Parts: sequence; C-alpha cells; structure tokens
Amino acid sequence: MLSMIRLVAFWSAILVAFSPLSAQQFDRGLFRELRWRGIGPHRAGRIKAGVGVPQQPNVFYFGAVNGGVWKSTDYGRTWMPVFDAAGTGSIGAIAVAPSDPNVIYVGSGEGLQRPDLSTGDGIYKSTDAGRTWTHLGLRDGQQIPQIVVDPRNPDRLFVAVLGHPYGPNAERGVFRSTDGGRTFEKVLYRDENTGAIDVIFAPNDPNTLYAALWESRQGPWENGQWQGPNSGLFKSTDGGTTWRPIMSGLPTYEQGLGRIGIAVAQSDPNRLYLSVDEIRSNAIYRSDDAGESWRKSTDDPRINTRASDFAEVRVDPKNADIVYSASIALWKSTDGGRTFHMIRGAPGGDDYHRIWINPDNPDVLLVVSDQGAIVTVNGGSTWSSWYNQSTAQFYHVSTDNAWPYRVCGGQQESGSACVDSRGNDGQLTFREWRPVGVEEYGYVAPDPLNPDIVYGGKVTRFDRRTGQTQNVAPKAFRDANYRALRTAPVLFAPTNPRKLYYAGNTLWQTTDGGNNWQEISPDLSRRDSIVPPNVGKYSDTPSARARHPGVIYTVAPSYLKENIVWAGTDDGLIHVTWNGGRTWNNVTPPALKPWAKVSLMDASHFDTLTAYAAINTLRLDDLRPHIYRTRDGGKTWKEIVSGIDSGATINAVREDPKRRGLLFAGSETQVWVSFDDGEQWQSLRIDMPATSVRDLVIKDDDLVAGTHGRGFWILDDITPLRQISPELVNRPAHLFAPQLATRVRFSMYTDTPLPPDEPRSPNPPDGAILHYYLRNPASTLTLQILDASGRVVRTYNKGLNPDPDPRDAGNWADYWIRPSPVLSPEPGLHRFVWDMHHERPNVTSFSFPISAIPGQTVPEPLGPWAAPGVYTVRLTVDGIMYSQRLAIRMDPRVKTSAIDLAANHALSMRLYDGINRAGDVLARLRPLLDAARRAGDQQRTRELGELIGTGGGFGGGGGPPSLSRVSSNLTQLLGALEEADRAPTAATRTAAAQTLRALDSLLARANAIR
Repeated sequence: MLSMIRLVAFWSAILVAFSPLSAQQFDRGLFRELRWRGIGPHRAGRIKAGVGVPQQPNVFYFGAVNGGVWKSTDYGRTWMPVFDAAGTGSIGAIAVAPSDPNVIYVGSGEGLQRPDLSTGDGIYKSTDAGRTWTHLGLRDGQQIPQIVVDPRNPDRLFVAVLGHPYGPNAERGVFRSTDGGRTFEKVLYRDENTGAIDVIFAPNDPNTLYAALWESRQGPWENGQWQGPNSGLFKSTDGGTTWRPIMSGLPTYEQGLGRIGIAVAQSDPNRLYLSVDEIRSNAIYRSDDAGESWRKSTDDPRINTRASDFAEVRVDPKNADIVYSASIALWKSTDGGRTFHMIRGAPGGDDYHRIWINPDNPDVLLVVSDQGAIVTVNGGSTWSSWYNQSTAQFYHVSTDNAWPYRVCGGQQESGSACVDSRGNDGQLTFREWRPVGVEEYGYVAPDPLNPDIVYGGKVTRFDRRTGQTQNVAPKAFRDANYRALRTAPVLFAPTNPRKLYYAGNTLWQTTDGGNNWQEISPDLSRRDSIVPPNVGKYSDTPSARARHPGVIYTVAPSYLKENIVWAGTDDGLIHVTWNGGRTWNNVTPPALKPWAKVSLMDASHFDTLTAYAAINTLRLDDLRPHIYRTRDGGKTWKEIVSGIDSGATINAVREDPKRRGLLFAGSETQVWVSFDDGEQWQSLRIDMPATSVRDLVIKDDDLVAGTHGRGFWILDDITPLRQISPELVNRPAHLFAPQLATRVRFSMYTDTPLPPDEPRSPNPPDGAILHYYLRNPASTLTLQILDASGRVVRTYNKGLNPDPDPRDAGNWADYWIRPSPVLSPEPGLHRFVWDMHHERPNVTSFSFPISAIPGQTVPEPLGPWAAPGVYTVRLTVDGIMYSQRLAIRMDPRVKTSAIDLAANHALSMRLYDGINRAGDVLARLRPLLDAARRAGDQQRTRELGELIGTGGGFGGGGGPPSLSRVSSNLTQLLGALEEADRAPTAATRTAAAQTLRALDSLLARANAIR
C-alpha cells in the first residue's frame, strides 16, 4: 500500500509540473469521447412553457426556463429532451402549428421578470416534430414569452417579445412572420422600454388578435423592479397590421396596472378573460363583447396571486363558463369566473405558469409550474409525476468526503438535494438522493470531517443519521446591520476542516459547528447609492434613488494559508484579508462597475497572491463574459476572456488543484476550459445540453457542474485535460497516465430491475478509465493489461471486442444489454474502459443476471477480479509500444484485511484455472464424440459422453461426475467468491478442494483418450 501511495504522489507531482508557457488551444473535437454525465436529481424545476398536440393526444412538449425543450409521447409518463443541441436552454414559449404538428416554434428567454432569470437568443423552429431545430432570428429580444401560429397556415405566426430584462432595446413588442420565420415584421411597438407579454388569436378569425404589452424593468439590486405607463391590452382585426387599445373598465397605470394574461373562449369568441396584475389588488376580468368593455369577475386575491409571475388564464374549449387560473395554486371556475375552487396546490405553493387544454377533450390538460410539468387525462382527478424531469435549478454545487462522494446544492423552488455520484444498484434513481435541510437558494457545505453533517442556507445544520435540521445562524433575527439575500455563501476553509464561513453583508466564522460565531469583517458592500445607466428612464424614481445595500456574494479562502480570504459582493467590490479578518483591503479592479456582480471567486492552489473572479454583468444589461485574474494580491488585475463567446455571461471560475494554469469557467450556456491560466479559452460543452452553469468544483479527478435548469453534471476523469499539451498532440500516439482506479462493483443489486422507463441516471464508467491518442489511423492496435509479474491479464484488439452473445438463449429484450467494448483505431483522443476483470472463463454457456440495468447488463460469468496493486497498461500502435502504470485500490468501504483479500483472489484464480482447463479439454473431446457417433462406435460414444457429461451450463446442478458438471460447479464457486470482497468460507474452501480433485481425476481420464 505504501508503494501505491508513493506512486500516486509521483504522478501528482508530474501533473503539477505542467505549467503554461504560451497560449494553448486544442481542436474542440479532440475531447469528443469525454462525457458529461447528468446525475439528476429527477425532481423538476421551473417550467414556463407547455403545449399539447390535439391530433396526437398522447404527445406533449414543455420548455424549462433553463433546461431546454422536452417531449412526452405517453401522456407525461416519461419525458425526453429534444433541444439539447441548441444554443440556449432558456425557454419561454412553445407553439405547435395546429395544421401541421410537425412544425414547432420555440421562443427562448424565460419571459419573466425575476432576479435569477436567464435570457435566450431568439426563436427556433422544427419541421420534424422536434428531432432537429433551426435558429430563425429575434436574437436581441432576449425574452420571448408567447408564440401563436395561425390555425390554417403553419408559416404565419405572431411572437410576443418582452425584450431585455435589465435595459432598453428596440427588438421588443409583437412581431409577425408570414414565411415560416424567415423574416419578421414588428407590428405592435410602443418604445424601447415596453415589451409584449402575451398574444392570442380569436378562435373564429385568424385576422383578429389580442396582445398585451408590459412596460417593466428589472433593477440591478435584488428585487428591484419598475413598471411604466405603456402597459395595456390591444386588439387587431386586420391580421396584426394595425392595433387599438381596448382598456374600457381595466385599471390604469396610476391604479397599478402591470402584467396582463389573455384567454378567449373557443366556444364563444365574444367571451374573453384576463388575469391582471394591479400591484395591490390582482383580479380576473371578463368581457362579453370581444374586449370592448371589461368588468371584474372576481377580486379574490388568491386566484391570481403574484400575477406578475403567472398571469395565466384559460377557458374550457367547449364551455365558456369553465375558467382556469394558474397562480400559486391551480384554480377552476364553472360559473364564468365568479367563484373558483382549487383543483391542485400544496403548502409552500406549486406556482403554476401555463395551462394547455386539449380542444377535442377538455379532460386532458397539461399544466406547468415551478415544480415541473404534469398531465391529467381525467379532468384533474389524477396527474402524472413531475419527479421524472431532470430540470432542477441549482445556484451552487459542492461535494462531500464520503465514498462515493455526494454532489449537493440548494434547489430553486424545492429546497436542497445531495445526490450520490455512484449508485450501488448500477444506476442513479430516486434511491440515491435526498434533501439535506437547506433552503432553495442556499449553499450546501458538507462537514469535511463527517459527511453525515451538512451545513447550508442561512445557516442550518443537518444530521443525516437522525434526519434532524437545526438552525445555527449567527443571529436569530435579521436587522439593519445583519443582511442576507438570496444566495449566502456557506463554506469550509480548505486549510482548516473545522472552520466554517458564512457571509451576509459581513463575514462570519465558526469553529464549533455554529454554536458560536465570530464576525470577522465590516460591511464589505458599497456605501454609495450609484444607479447604473441601464436603469434608464427609471433612474429618477424614488425607489431607484434610494440606497440599495449589497451583500457578500462569494467567499474564497486560500488553499495555502488559513488567514487569507477573498470576498466579492453583488454590488461590484472585491476585498481581501491577509490576517484572518482583522483588516481588509479593497482590491476591486478599476474596470469593475457598480453592481457588476462578483459571482464567484477562487483562490489559487499554487500561490497566495493569485486569485480569479467571475463577474456576471447581466444586471447591467451586459451579456459579455468577464473573468479577472490577479497575480499580485489584487494590486493589478487582468481580464482573461479571449476565446469565450461574446454573449457568454460568466457565473463561475475554478482553478484545477493539480495542473497549474488549468482553469474552468461556467457561463449561461456551457463550460469553458483554459490550459494557459486564462489567456485562451475554448468550449468544454462536449455533450452537455445548453444550460446555465452556475458553479463548478473539482472533486479528485472529476469536474462537477451545478446548473440552473438541468441538475448536476459530472465530467468523469479529467486526467487527459491535466496531461494534454501541444507537444503531445504532435506525437504519432500517446498513452495517458491513468487515474487511480477503484475496484468497485458496478451494481450490487440482487433483485428484479426497476422498469426501464423509471427516471434514472448512469453510474460512472464501469472500470479503469484508460485514455490514448492517435494522430493518424492505426493499422494495428492492441491494448494489454499486465500484472506486477508481467503476466497478461487482459488483451483487447483493434475494433470491436465482442462479448459472448446470449441474446437468443433467454427471454430478455436487447435494450438491457451493454454494447461490447471497441478499441478505436481512428485519429483522436479515445477513452477505453477496462472492467478490471481477467479474460472471461472458458465456458460454453453465458446468461444475464436477474438484476439487469437498461443498456448496462453484461453476460456472466466474468473472469476473476484483478487484485489491488500496480499494473502495466501497454498500448501497441503499428508495432510501437507505449506503457503506463495503473494503480488499483479496493472499494474504500471494504474493510476486509489484505490477507483475506489475497486468499479470496488466490482461490478464485485456482477455480478460474480449473474452469479453463476443463474448457480446453471439452473443446478437444467434443469433436471426438461427434466422430464416434458418425462412425457408429457405441463404446467410444458412451465413454466420451459420460466423460463430457451434460448440465454444463452456467447454473450447474447435481448429477454424475463429468467435465461439464465439474466446470459448472467450479463456475458457481467462482461466482460465490467474486460476489463479495470477503475471505472464502469454510464450505466454499471445502467444495473447491473437492471439485478441483474431481477435475484432476476427470482430466487424467481425458488425457488417456486420443
């Protein structure tokens, strides 16, 4: 074990030795075989858009606010993402053309006014029911909350564009296209501050439309928002060419008018309903004269609470008196909107955003909410689940020191989650995650010394052993000098596993688990009340001129010295302390503007004067990337964003702890990587869907991402990124030094499987991950694993290395079976996984276990496990050999002694050798038996038949001694040994000795036969 530790330390030193000398970029396709692995949880997040297909009543689509577009073909039983290759995951609207369900339009950008939103990049179209997508335009609209398509013409559509949430822009209002989105014409527009929030056709006339404009602006400080006098409801009767206001009976701006949502009754085009945000008194309004006059149908404040968030009202297509309102709960009226009853809602609020009703069968509804998308086929008596959608929104991500490690974060709309990075059952399902007592916005900070203790929020302490959560905040109540907003940093000092930091407007620390706290900074936010220029026309309002104190938004303790801590605020300041908080220096980069949010900082792992800062300027109406680096303790800063897309707002930056200069950044659409300390960046999106990457951490050899719309993702084994260099890719071939491999069973599940359509995520690759690079195609290619004595344990050759194929031997569908390994000879960087087993034993019958896993089930029996220790990986490319050492350790949870493990392995190898010897002799005898039968030699046929025997299939059984029976018994014994990392039992040892003696006797008889 000591030699293994020294070996790992040696490799780590080699990796650290890689330092950037010049700008480095690599072909993006070089990393195509690396894979991001989504691990859930399969608990949905906020959904803004949803629609069904009347001609296909089982088909539905939803759009997550940062999780892309998903499709169900089974009434919501399962959902599959169909938008992952697009340039954005932020979705505000979906429309299926009524006359052609293959034509789908998607509007990006949430189309909401809230402080955690993500913008989009325009409108997309599919003409093949979501299989492929084309970007159309309206890129600068940033938020598209509604699209409607002419019922008779799929090329004619209207788009409501809300515009920039944090600044004025001209591309907003209602747009019309008559050529399928190739061109757009702005047909309803007030000014650069007023956008369109809704648009709808009259059901009896596609030339009659209604639209709602909303003048609104988000402020750069938390919960800042303004509305203006240009909001209102409009009608067109000439196909959208001209519009007139229809506001008779509706509130005015002076009365607090805000957002409006529109519904028209299909069965009575004169009947309209509105959900109206009146700031102080939201209400449902009704018109019976096609919008010429309006009256309140109800002013029950519960029916459309927070109408600026929801404002969704819909009418039963066959009965104009049946009205639905989406609010914190889902409401229904059967008397024309006078009274409502709740048909779905939960304490805390589900927060519904969109309702779609099947026009042919009103009992079929799709509703989408902050909790996900659900379908009912019986008018709301029962619903599908929203625990089958991996669209969770996280603000930050952390990992613990358990093994397998857990990935944790606070989930918007739901609370918190810690998800196992690997499941014991061969996959990740509902069994592998649970909440940990942290609020929805919160950091999660697992105790480095005890992963069963978890801190987070503002501040709580969760004990996994008891399930109890305790409030351990520095103060019981907030006051003027103790402020905390949406996302408050909570994290441990990397140099002191007992020191926990918590930040509001000041920084606190505790070393006793929150029993006592020490305030170690003054208020580090701005003292001034600067109003940024993008606030525009609202700058002179009293709410804008008032002081808006910020908070510490990120804390970055040094990885080298405990007394060094960096802090960044959401109002654009950076401070550092060199003495544990006694004094603080303002080291804000001169280029940093007020209210540029210091989203995340990371101190260097290699020197105390270097730090990195990710700056998010969305709230300044600036989508450009901003990352700053200092190498002199904050005296000077350099912006390092070359290579990052101009619209990639940055949320996170992290430095790799093993390779100096290897940086990772998370933007609103993807992950970026730099190999030269930020001088040049390139995309590391690979196969990850476009989504807002809010945080990144490096856990051992894995890169872990927390996204705000698609849950957690892991890039397993980044050792190639740590070792890649321009010199390396110019070589003919290269075998990378592999990471330390852990011998762990891919699945320890023993029972019948979960149904294959249950929500699940994959485990890490099943075995030792090996990477190699080929500059040119290889004519010959061989990969071998050798043990410490030089014995070949496993050999793979170029191309497909087929597993035994028992598909026709039993009653199972092919979708359970894992594809056989392929050793690719093509140019590029390749990943190959050795399952850490010896070659398969020489048996004639294979089968699959009852505990199958979709797409990951392999035939059994397998060869024996490779023993823990040091191996040699040998890659031979066109006659040239490359080698690296590979260290294998046991599953850290296994406490069996080395002596007992060695005894298990030794006996396994004896049984394995016996099986192979029996298989070799059986292969020789069976042709002799066939020949004796053909020759009519009954005595020789009987003699060979008795020696070969029957019942040699995997599973065995009783019967007279024969080579087949003994081979079967040896295989069963090998399986019993290999199923657990334990010393052989007395019964197993006795049976093994007896069976091997029987084998020797049978082999002696066989050897006499020629």
